[in-house]
Amino acid sequence: MGTQWKPLSKAGLITSLLIAVVFWIYALTDEDRFLFLDYVNLPFHEFGHILFGLFSDTLGVWGGTIMQLLIPFGIFISFLIRRETAGTTFSAFWFGENLLNISVYIGDARKMDLPLVGSGDHDWNIIFSGLGILQHDTMIAGIVKTFGWLIMVLAVIWLVIMGLKSPNKKCKC
Repeated sequence: MGTQWKPLSKAGLITSLLIAVVFWIYALTDEDRFLFLDYVNLPFHEFGHILFGLFSDTLGVWGGTIMQLLIPFGIFISFLIRRETAGTTFSAFWFGENLLNISVYIGDARKMDLPLVGSGDHDWNIIFSGLGILQHDTMIAGIVKTFGWLIMVLAVIWLVIMGLKSPNKKCKC
């Protein structure tokens, strides 16, 4: 692993900041709480049920959320090892956004109002019922949502720090 992070141009930094702010506004104002990135997350979630379900029914229930987090985390590790500033930031941001999506699902464990894909079983109702903590679904959802926002904000702060440290390359035209 190299010691130098790949530099980020000022234009790349400004564009990334604008995208993050627009996404945050969108996330804060979206009423159905299913963000456009969740269309990417959903297939990973569903695949996780199938993959982990090969090992046990319990792992199959947990597998959706596990896989939904493993994919952006694995991509994060890949970019981190290669010291790619933009990719590391994006995948960390994506991991945080996944926590927002998961928090909505967790918060619905008792009500079970969300439309579900697949069998119709509610993962978090099954998980929390099995753990005897179903009554704490909304509190746990709030904690997970807070961590999601914290990770996204910290990713952007880190991007700004790295962007400001990047050498400003002059055009050698």
